Amino acid sequence: MSDQFNWQYPEPFITSWEIQPQDIDHYNHVNNVAYLSQQEKLAWAHSRALGLGFEHYQQAGRGMVIFRHELNYLKPALLGDTLHCATWITQCDGKITLSREFQYIRESDGETVYRGHTQFACVKLASGAPTRMPKAFVDIYLPACLASQAE
Repeated sequence: MSDQFNWQYPEPFITSWEIQPQDIDHYNHVNNVAYLSQQEKLAWAHSRALGLGFEHYQQAGRGMVIFRHELNYLKPALLGDTLHCATWITQCDGKITLSREFQYIRESDGETVYRGHTQFACVKLASGAPTRMPKAFVDIYLPACLASQAE
């Protein structure tokens, strides 16, 4: 699937999203909250595919939490559209922060309808205080980072 679309980066992690009535707002296109919800689902699916689920966060007492979102709605997506949703880890300092990029492409015409950027920080689950990533996070997220692959 990744070869048939114009992805902004190589080797995307991709899921498909079939737009349902609950995703549509009063303007008859996908609601901004639905995009953000899909973005969160996609990030978790990618983390689980890499080998880190929330249960690993709980075991470590650490988690990657969002501190900044940038959401760019480029074209409307409508009821019945199928979007191919991709994510990449584009920055990971191996200490505290990690960034992801997102791109959603409509299947019917290959148009990019959405791009997003999210920044995460590692925190202690018990207190919410920033902390260094545990080794398990670094060992999984750093090699998956595009910047690390380019070095």
